Amino acid sequence: MEQSPIKSIKPLGFQWETSDPFLFCVHHEDKFPKGNEKMGPDKSYLNERHIGDDFIIKDGFRMYHGKVVPGFPGHPHRGFETITVVRQGIVDHADSTGASGRYGNGDVQWMTAGKGVQHSEMFPLIKTDQENPMELFQIWLNLPKRNKMVEPHFKMLWKEDISNYEYTDNNHNKTVVEVIAGKLYDAKAPLPPPNSWAAEGKNEVGVWNIKMEPKAQFTLPKCGAGINRTIYFYEGSSLTVANELISSYNGIELNADVEIALKAGETPVSILVLQGKPIAEQVMQYGPFVMNTKEEINQAFEDYHQTKFGGWPWPKYDQVHERNKGRFAKHSDGREEIKGA
Repeated sequence: MEQSPIKSIKPLGFQWETSDPFLFCVHHEDKFPKGNEKMGPDKSYLNERHIGDDFIIKDGFRMYHGKVVPGFPGHPHRGFETITVVRQGIVDHADSTGASGRYGNGDVQWMTAGKGVQHSEMFPLIKTDQENPMELFQIWLNLPKRNKMVEPHFKMLWKEDISNYEYTDNNHNKTVVEVIAGKLYDAKAPLPPPNSWAAEGKNEVGVWNIKMEPKAQFTLPKCGAGINRTIYFYEGSSLTVANELISSYNGIELNADVEIALKAGETPVSILVLQGKPIAEQVMQYGPFVMNTKEEINQAFEDYHQTKFGGWPWPKYDQVHERNKGRFAKHSDGREEIKGA
C-alpha cells in the first residue's frame, strides 16, 4: 500500500505552526472601517478595547499595539528575517536606520533584522469614504548563526515584479501561484536579501501563494530530500490533498520529495506554501530576538538597552506617512523607489 505524503493535519489558529527554517507565521485579516482625520478608526470604535494590546476581533478588526492607528509601533528585532506579504490594504514602514516606506495590495517587504533594528508597521486607514480592509501574512524566516549579526537590510518585492505561475488543467480550471521566494516550474521569484537563507538555491526555500478556481487541479513538484514543506489552506470550502479531503483553515505538513496533487472543492481555494531546508541549529528565542544560545539572548537585550539599535529618528513610534502619499521605499542609504498608487 502506498504511503500517504501527508505527515500531519492541524487546525490553524491566529498564529500558524511552522517548521525549520521558518519560525512564525500569522494571518492578519481585519475589516477596518473608514478612516478619520488621523488615519485611525473613529473613537466610537475604541470603546471597551485594551488599547495598546488589542488582539481580539471586535467590530471586525483588531488595533494590535496601535493606540490611534492600528498596527505595531516601533519595536526591536535581532537574528532573523521578516517577510510581510500584503494581500489587501496598506502598511507604513519606518525603522531605526532611517529607512521608510508605504506598500500594500500585493507588495511584499523582506527585512533582514541581522544584528539589530527597530521598526514600526502601521496600518493607516487612508480611505475616508469607504472601508479599509486589510489582509496580510507575516512570516519569520530564521538566519543561520553565521549571518545573525549582519547589517540590517530591507528589500521591497513590488507586486509588479513578483512572478506568477499560471496553469490551466484539462477541464479549463485555472491555478495562479505568486512566487514570492524560490522558484516553481519556470517561474522564479525576485532575489531575496543577500544574507538570507533563501539566497542559496540549494536550500530550496519557497514562499508561494496559490489561488485555485473551483474544482481546479494542480500538482506541487517534488523537492530534494530533507526539505520541510507545509501548506496552509486558509480560504475555501474544501481541498483534496493527495486524495485526502481537507476542510478549510488547516495546515498540512507534507513529505516534499514526492509530487503532491491538489484539487479545489466547490469554491475558490487559497493556499500559502512554506518550504525550505532546515538550518538545523539550536534556536533560542525570547520575544523579538532569535539567537542560538541563552547568552546571546542576554547580550541582545543588553545591546538594545545600551544602543536602542540606532535609536528612533522619527517624531513618533507609531509613524505614518501623509495620507495622499503613494507606494514608496526610502532606504537607509538614501536610495528611493517611487511606485505611486
